[in-house]
Amino acid sequence: MRTVGVEEELLLVDPETGEPKVLSTAVLARAEQDDPGQEVFEKELYGQMLEFATHPQADMADLSTEIVRCRKEAARHAGEIGCTVAALASSPLPVSPSLGRGRRYEWMAEQFGIAAQEQLVCGCHVHVAVESDEEGVAVLDRIRPWLSVLSALSVNSPFWQGKDTCYDSYRSQVWQRWPSAGPTEPFGSAERYHRRVADMVASGVILDEGMVYFDARLSQRYPTVEIRVADVCLHASTAVLVALLARGLVETAAREWRAGREPADHSVNLLRMAAWRAARSGLDGELLHPATMRRMPADSVVAALLERTGQALTDSDDLERARVGCAQLLDDGTGARIQRRLLEQTGSLREVVTACARHTQT
Repeated sequence: MRTVGVEEELLLVDPETGEPKVLSTAVLARAEQDDPGQEVFEKELYGQMLEFATHPQADMADLSTEIVRCRKEAARHAGEIGCTVAALASSPLPVSPSLGRGRRYEWMAEQFGIAAQEQLVCGCHVHVAVESDEEGVAVLDRIRPWLSVLSALSVNSPFWQGKDTCYDSYRSQVWQRWPSAGPTEPFGSAERYHRRVADMVASGVILDEGMVYFDARLSQRYPTVEIRVADVCLHASTAVLVALLARGLVETAAREWRAGREPADHSVNLLRMAAWRAARSGLDGELLHPATMRRMPADSVVAALLERTGQALTDSDDLERARVGCAQLLDDGTGARIQRRLLEQTGSLREVVTACARHTQT
C-alpha cells in the first residue's frame, strides 16, 4: 500500500487578540530545546508561520493520530512563549508579513517585490509514494483535472486583511502570483518533466527546483508525488480526508498508466478555470466536472471523485471513511463556511481566529 505524508503550515497568533505573531524562531527554538535534533517542525518564509511534516503512513488512522499530535505539540511549544497556532490558510485580521532572514528569502524578496511581501498564506501538501519518476510523471499527467476537487474540499481562507474576499480559498488566488505556480500540461515522460524543470531554473526567474510550484510535482526530497493545491484545513479530519483521496487518485492514475490508458487532454486554461471555480465557492456552489469541464453541483462532482477512486479506496479500506468525510463536509461545512458562520455569530474577526485556534486541536 502506498504511504502518505502530510505537511501543514500553521499561523502563529496571539491567543487573546488573534493577531499573527512573528515568533516562529522562538517556537522552533523551544521545540529544539524540548527534543534536540527534532525534524518535525520547520521555519517557513514568514515569521508568523510554523510548518510540520508527518512521517510516511500507510494507515489513515495512524496519519490522523500523528497530525493531531503534531498540532497539539505545535500549540504547546507556541503556548510556552505566549502564542498559539491556528490552522487558517490566511489571516482574517490585517497583518504585515515578516519575511524570514537568509540569502534565499532575501533573493525572493528582491526578485518578486510586493508579491513576496504579501504571500502570508498557509497550505497543506500531501506526499504519496510512487515507485519511480516515470510512474510519478504518469500520475501527474492523469490527476490534473481532479485536483480542483481536492481544493474545493479544503477551502479555508475567506478573509484577507480584515475583509471578506467573496472567495472560499483566497489563498489559492494569492498563490497564483508566483510565476512557477499552477496547473501544467501533460509531460508524457520523466525525461520531459525534468527538462521542463531545468528550463525553468535556467531562465533565472526562479532560484532553484524548490521554487517550481506546480499544483502537483515530483518531490525533491522523497520518492513521492507532492500534491500542493489544498488550503491548510481547519480540522485534522479534513486533512486526512484530502490525504486519503489524494492516495486514491494516485493509485487510480498509476493503474490507468499501467493499463495503457491515456490522460485527459484538458488545457491549462480549463484547469485554471476549474481551480478558480473551486476557490470561489468551494462546496457551496458549482464546480467544473473533471471529465467534462462543465458546471455541476458540488455534491455531484464530489460523488464523481468518490466513484473515480472507488476501487483504489476499497482496496486500501478507505472507501467508507472517504464517504463519511465528504458527507460531513457537505453537511457541516468547509473551513471557509465555518469561519463565516463564526463571524456571523460573534461579529468579530478576532473571535473567529481564537475560535479557529481551538478547532485546530480537535
